[in-house]
This record gives sequence, structure tokens and C-alpha cells, in this order.
Amino acid sequence: MAIHKLLKERFGFDQFRAGQEDVIRDVIAGKDTIAILPTGIGKSLCYQLPAYVLEGTVLIVSPLVALMEDQVAIMKRNGEKRVVALNSFLSYSEKNRIMGELGRYKFIFISPEMLLQKNVTAHFRDIQLSLIVVDEAHCISQWGFDFRPEYLRLGEFFEGLNRPGILALTATADDKVKADICRYLQLQMPAIHQHSLDRPNITYSIVKVDNGMMKTDWIKNRIVTTAGPGIIYVASRKRADELSQLLQLEGVSVASYHAGKEQEDRAFIQEQFITGEISWICATNAFGMGIHKDDIRQVIHEHVPQAIASYIQEVGRAGRDGDLAAATLLFSSDDEGRTRFIIQDDLPQEWEIKHYKSLLVENYPPAEAAELARISETGKRVIDYYIERMPIEDVIIRMSELIREKEAQLQTMLRLVHSERCIREEILGFFGEACGMKPKFCCSVCGTADGLKLDVQKTIVFDKRMVDWEERLTGLLG
Repeated sequence: MAIHKLLKERFGFDQFRAGQEDVIRDVIAGKDTIAILPTGIGKSLCYQLPAYVLEGTVLIVSPLVALMEDQVAIMKRNGEKRVVALNSFLSYSEKNRIMGELGRYKFIFISPEMLLQKNVTAHFRDIQLSLIVVDEAHCISQWGFDFRPEYLRLGEFFEGLNRPGILALTATADDKVKADICRYLQLQMPAIHQHSLDRPNITYSIVKVDNGMMKTDWIKNRIVTTAGPGIIYVASRKRADELSQLLQLEGVSVASYHAGKEQEDRAFIQEQFITGEISWICATNAFGMGIHKDDIRQVIHEHVPQAIASYIQEVGRAGRDGDLAAATLLFSSDDEGRTRFIIQDDLPQEWEIKHYKSLLVENYPPAEAAELARISETGKRVIDYYIERMPIEDVIIRMSELIREKEAQLQTMLRLVHSERCIREEILGFFGEACGMKPKFCCSVCGTADGLKLDVQKTIVFDKRMVDWEERLTGLLG
């Protein structure tokens, strides 16, 4: 079937969006492919449409349970019943049942951690795979080295496998990220499709304040006087809860979201945000990846992100409907030290690594050794990955290199904050793009960000002095 006819009959679209068709043709041709397409352009079509041309099952490696569940729900609503997510939401019996009938599914979503479990890997050897998709493939580079080393081991899955073509999907990738994707996915002469990251409908602002209290006041005023829905990114779980509570007292429909909440709670909050029952989310960077909500009007960063790449991923969640949206970064003088502490605290220190290794030599169980060395479960996985591949002295050197790399990324982010050049030009320049014609509402440096007038009427605001608690509950809950 011709792909344009398939596009219309199965997906209801008359034409492809920019970039989609070329990617799809290479995927159908069996080529390894890297697709770097802006948020909101419809990257999922790049594997869903080829699935109906190719024989066999499409395996999608996805970073987050919430993202998998969201994709599965959308596909089922659109009529595809042969789709499943293999994740921790499943009971033991459900997982075993699905594993015993993998071949009946057209689409299977799975995390790197579960895919690389030996018993799971073995089951995939017995079915015909038509395509392997690595969604949010920048995670290989951004998370693999120091957070989720299983991303670096994905190539192990291909060993002994009559592997099909591989499609790596992401919204952002500089040269290093592209090189990491090629190396760790063992791509063979991949076709690379990269489209401009510029989102002309997003206006960028950097607001400098003296301290954290002023940030809180700014956010309160902003939210009760301008339109949502929106996301406020904060540096910690504690701050997400605290700021959410403060905004609730102002009558804002808001919830906090972070990895400290139970999976079911996170899924419920995400669904409320998507359906509009909640207007604002206070979140750590655990929120937002793969969220299908087109009408997000604002993304506010209360802290300095660790890297420009992650910043662009997060602000790219605004304005997917093409209407005007605002991205605001708040900055105070103590942000640099706070962000640097977070960076260094994430990685195991030299004495921790040496202590952990010495305990392993003494035949302590790995989990107990990590606990005695005060290393987190995440830190243990990272160290284990490197210890398997290099001497302990080289592991320590590698951790020091990672800290230096992260410091360099932070310095690049700080240059953006302090630059007197157009914010849009600086961001695009980081990814090797030149800025063409600037939009009417560009950025705070250009002096045109304030021209964006968000519709105040879209945000429900309560005056605490004029309503009692019963009226407020009625207004909030209906």
C-alpha cells in the first residue's frame, strides 16, 4: 500500500508533517535511522506507519513508565489493540502471560532495564521483529553514563539477534549525542534526518532576581495574572511540594509531580493535567517527557538547568498547538552553586568507589556493599557498569571526567543566562544552527518578549479575602 494512502486510511491525515515522510521511507527501506525532529511534530508516526508495511513486531524502547502507558492508551483509543507495555505496572502473572504470547503483538513498549533481563531477552529471540525503536534516544548520552547505564548496554540485546533496522528518535541532539547514539546502538551507516529546533511561537525570557523569595513572589504574580496551563520546573522534590502548596493557597489549580510519588499517583496527576482538571504542575525534571498536551502556554524554570539540551527538551513542551507560548527562566546569584552541588551529588565520589570495591573483594553482597559505602541504587548500577569494563583506577578517572563534562555543560548554560545576545540565537547556535528571521515575539534580550499578552481569562483566580473555604472548594472541584 502506498504510504500516502495508508496515512489517510489509518491515521486520517492528508499529508505528512515536515520531516516525517523522509524518515518513514528510510525506515521502510530497512535503514538504520536517526530522526531529530522538534517536539510536537509527530515522531511516533515515524514508526507506527511503517509497522503496517513491515511484517513482524515493532519493539519500542522507552525511558519512562508514564510515557509508555500514555502511548499505549493513545494507540488503543485510535483502534490499535495489538499493543502492550512491559513495565512494573504489570503483576507477575500478567507479565508471564504477555511474555508467553509476544508474537501476537504489533507494538511492544519496554524499558532498557527490563529488555536487558536475561529471561526477557530470550523471549524476544523467538519472535520476528520488524523494527527496533529507541524513543527519546538522547537519554543514551544524557542519562546513560551516570544515571541509567542500561542505555549504554542496549547493543548487547542485538548480539545473536537477526536484528531489523533501528530507528532512534529525539527532539534534540548535538554532535556528541549523535555520536553516542551511533556507537551504543551499533548503528550501521545510519540515515540522519535533522530539522531545525527553532520554535518561533515560543518566546524566551530570562528574569534575574535577588533571591529565592523573590522567585516565589514572581511565580505567584505570574500565575494569577496570566494564562495556563503550564509547568514550573524546580530543583528538588521538596520544593515541588512546597511551591505547589503555596500556589494552592492562592487558589491555583496545581499539583506537584516528582519521582518520590508512587507510580499510580504520578499517572493520575499526569492524566489530570492532560485533561485540564489541573492547570499547573510543579515538577522536577521527572515530568514532561512524552506528554501529549498541545495547549501548554507556559514553561517556567525556577532553577538553572544543568545543560542547554535538557532546557530545550523541557521548554519544547510548550505551544505544541502552534499558538504563542512563553518560556521563562528565573535566575539568582546562588543558583550556580546549587546546581553544581546537584551535579556532583549525583555521582559517586572516589572514596565511595574505593570502599565499595574493597567490600566486594571481601565478598560482601553487592547490595550490602553499596549500602555500607553509602552509595545509592543508581550509583551502584553506574559503578557496576564501569567496574565490569575497566580497572578501579580508571573508574575513578571516569567519574572525574563526568564531573568535568557536567561542569562544562553548566558553564554553557550560565553563558546563556548572562549573554547579551538574543536568547534564540544562542540556543540555536549551540546546536549548530543559524537563526533566520526572528519572530515578532522573540526574547527578553531582544526586548520583544513582553509583547506576548496571554489571555488572563483562561486562568481561574480566587481572591482569598472575598470567598470562604466552601466557595473555594466549589470553585476548585466543581
